[in-house]
Amino acid sequence: MRMDVLTLFPEMFEGVFRSSILGKAQEKGLVSLRTLNFRQFSGNKHSTVDDYPYGGGGGMVLQAEPIFGAVESLTEGLESKPRVILMCPQGETFTQRKAEELASEQHLIFVCGHYEGYDERIREHLVTDELSIGDYVLTGGELPAMVVIDSVARLLPGVLGNESSAVTDSFSTGLLEYPHYTRPASFRGWEVPEVLISGHHGNIGLWRRQQSLLRTLRRRPELLKQAELTVKELKWLKEEHGYEPDDVSAK
Repeated sequence: MRMDVLTLFPEMFEGVFRSSILGKAQEKGLVSLRTLNFRQFSGNKHSTVDDYPYGGGGGMVLQAEPIFGAVESLTEGLESKPRVILMCPQGETFTQRKAEELASEQHLIFVCGHYEGYDERIREHLVTDELSIGDYVLTGGELPAMVVIDSVARLLPGVLGNESSAVTDSFSTGLLEYPHYTRPASFRGWEVPEVLISGHHGNIGLWRRQQSLLRTLRRRPELLKQAELTVKELKWLKEEHGYEPDDVSAK
């Protein structure tokens, strides 16, 4: 997969793209991560990329010309057009499901702004998606773009050492992930649950599923309303933990 980032601050991505999972994924040739400073497409001698908004108001607005020019430079001659993603507080809230959707693409372009807003023609005629990582405002789109890129890249085949890791992560199944333990089996008097060292894979699987349900119930109960649960699981939640499954679907 190829991912390009349009930004005024490409240096912000250098350490992130070279480190950890993203760095190893590039070394393996599984993903290509590149930045492009769209200031070079400003089209004026002062290399400005923003201007005052028509109609007045505070702040500066990112101009359409440099963004269109940068995207077109990356897509010229391509048979299939990539997804162009605008990082914006007004966008769709980014979720694991969205990450899985984007991971099926071959080419993504991220647009990171740094001013009061974007010229609306960027939204209307260029981008395919608008994404937000939460209901708060940051200085620019660089940090949100890093979050999305990391989330998407780790879903690509071969990126993680254990292919099942991404499948069992929180939200990938619609639920929060079950608790994990490692050696030693006893630490300061706190013991690893006996079932995990029993070697009985069926019991371990059942315990992990129940713990995932329980953790979701306690921390993010709204997720249960959208999860696909069995009749047996619904009964367990109700009888053992008092959960009323009125709005939960069973299969």
